[in-house]
Amino acid sequence: MTKPRITYPGACVLQAVSRGCRYGFDVMDFAGLPSGTVYPILRRYEILGLLESDWEETDGAHRQGRPRRRYYKLTAAGEAALGTAAERFALHQRMFAPERV
Repeated sequence: MTKPRITYPGACVLQAVSRGCRYGFDVMDFAGLPSGTVYPILRRYEILGLLESDWEETDGAHRQGRPRRRYYKLTAAGEAALGTAAERFALHQRMFAPERV
């Protein structure tokens, strides 16, 4: 399998999950991205094997008066992809840093 291309929003999603954001709305809040960006990335990264997910139990969600959540976690491949993306975007960040004289 070829290495997946990790976009900046994709890296933000992986970073959010790595920092403990386990479900979609949590990821959206952390990353500052809309649902139309976050949920397709979560689905795509799960298909690519960068993330795994499990549904929470129905009873707990119903007691809280909400739908069940799908909880995500990084796989080893996801951690490696995040590391690569973090290095790449750190280089980009330096390009936009103010010039030192």
